[in-house]
Amino acid sequence: MAERTMQLPDTGQYDTFPKLLAHNAEQWPDEVAMREKEFGIWREYTWRDYEHAVSRFALGMKALGVGHGDTVAIIGGNRPEWLHCEVGAHALRAMSLGVYQDSLDEELAYLIDLSEAPIIMCEDEEQVDKALEISEQCPSVKHIVYHDPRGMRKYDDPRLISQAELFERGDALERERPGTYREMVEATRGEDVAMLITTSGTTSKPKLSMMQAGPFLDHCTAYLRADPKYPDDNYVSVLPLPWIMEQVYAVAQSLISRITVNFVEETETMMADLREIGPNFVLLAPRVWETIAADVKARMMDASPFKQKMFNLGMKWGMAAVERGEQSRLAYWILFRALKDRLGFTFLRSAATGGAALGPDTFKFFLAMGVPLRQLYGQTELAGAYTIHRGDDIDFDTVGVPFDNAEVHIDQPDENGVGEIVARNSGMFLGFFKNEKATAEDVREGWMYTGDAGYFKEGNGHLVVIDRIKDLATTAGGDRYSPMFIENKLKFSPFIAEAVILGHERPYLAAMICIRYGIVAKWAEQRGIAFTNYTNLSAHPQIYELIQREVEAVNATLPQWQRIRKFLLLYKELDPDDGELTRTRKVRRGVIQEKYGEIIDAIYGGEDHVHVDTTITFQDGTTSRIRTDLRVVDLAPDNGVPSAAGDSRAAGAA
Repeated sequence: MAERTMQLPDTGQYDTFPKLLAHNAEQWPDEVAMREKEFGIWREYTWRDYEHAVSRFALGMKALGVGHGDTVAIIGGNRPEWLHCEVGAHALRAMSLGVYQDSLDEELAYLIDLSEAPIIMCEDEEQVDKALEISEQCPSVKHIVYHDPRGMRKYDDPRLISQAELFERGDALERERPGTYREMVEATRGEDVAMLITTSGTTSKPKLSMMQAGPFLDHCTAYLRADPKYPDDNYVSVLPLPWIMEQVYAVAQSLISRITVNFVEETETMMADLREIGPNFVLLAPRVWETIAADVKARMMDASPFKQKMFNLGMKWGMAAVERGEQSRLAYWILFRALKDRLGFTFLRSAATGGAALGPDTFKFFLAMGVPLRQLYGQTELAGAYTIHRGDDIDFDTVGVPFDNAEVHIDQPDENGVGEIVARNSGMFLGFFKNEKATAEDVREGWMYTGDAGYFKEGNGHLVVIDRIKDLATTAGGDRYSPMFIENKLKFSPFIAEAVILGHERPYLAAMICIRYGIVAKWAEQRGIAFTNYTNLSAHPQIYELIQREVEAVNATLPQWQRIRKFLLLYKELDPDDGELTRTRKVRRGVIQEKYGEIIDAIYGGEDHVHVDTTITFQDGTTSRIRTDLRVVDLAPDNGVPSAAGDSRAAGAA
């Protein structure tokens, strides 16, 4: 791509989001900045439109008294208005705080109370209800602004204000004092804290990372040098905007490189909308990649015997070629070419995954398809990703090499070179908001201690991330293993949605597995298996036989000491609303150990069934009583208790 030159703006001069936006609106006013699909039609917004909307948000909030140092909380789905509001907050030298739209009331209350936000920007009635519900706990809130007016007539709270009224107040301020918005933009400073980004909170409540505008933009520019993007590129924004990586892609990189950001109509239409756009690059969470791979394999269940045979042949040839560092042309033409086009990946020049580890089998599947998938690694505190695979230097066991603005080293490595990953870069956070103690624990002499175990691979210098140090486990026999590594291998199965590997200080490994309900239900219907709900289906003997085959297939690829001896199928899916997963769908192992302690004890107590009598609470507050017996499957003796330990480094990174 020598004919294309990436021209990046000087982020020293344009060191804030509003300054970059003003530059783009002045130089390329009629160029499309973003699209949104609404009622089946793609609506376009130019850079001029983008800046005009931002100015109205900024002036409206200023008219309400929001200013320098305040926090503007935003809750809702991925929409242009989110970006307009966020950059508008930065124009006020205020801090934006994104809240996941599926957050429960108590989660929202915690974040609003901690940040002392005087204003909450809500997408619709659902989010307004949450904001009103927490009002007594959060006295700082003076204004609740809503975008979608549907259903809002019945509300009379004096703090409520429609987006239309907000704009009217801003327009009045601009008429009264022409040039106010321009003055505000010129007054913004790169050293200002522009964003409060929530950490994943795998062990406790999320912390708020203070991200400065200038350093953040500088880091995003380094990212673009490692993975170039151009003004005519398309990106589809589907990951939650509160997540640091979606801030990098949809907000910062779009301002720097002028890519077009596309917003899908609904989560359910994501893949169809993505196919329409045909993006040049995508960023998807590991769980999304896993779901796509599972759906592909599930669709083959309805195919003719001939198509199933061709699919299996293509998979065999394609995966074998990837193992050799090649791509099978024959597999590509008989299978992967059409599959790639159907998924909307035909024009992809770069595809990325980050936020958690992606299983190597899933990684190989997409590489065999010709998807230029790259693994990222980073933390919220370090402005998201700071390592990536470069060009054709792809190694599915690693997370690539650092950006040119990042430094990474291994602290206190053992004899295998494994130690804690320690890093720093130009976009590093200023610290945790109102939490100096946590900042001091994680940052020492300018370096971020990540809490992840890893090492540099000999030969290519790539970074290998094994697991969280606190999650690395050792059996009672002294054999080390990485739960996450085995869990990711299990989730390559189209029938397994989640898995939790047990075995720390126990005699052998066991697994609690959640079925992928939609696909398993389809499999059951094809075989005439009667069921009424998730609990009923997961307890069926034929479903246990199905999952047992999947577990045994994974066991066959593992060293003896990492094989699963026992497993059971949980009566419900793991859910962020129950505290079992983070909002980015990472397992909260401490919660699992506490919540399912009796079940875990029964597995290791030699019982073949576990009786469950519990109540689950849904997000709308309704409850349901669950009474069932969970069968414990013992895979001994062939996959029984291992007798010899292996290389702990290879065990974690294989």
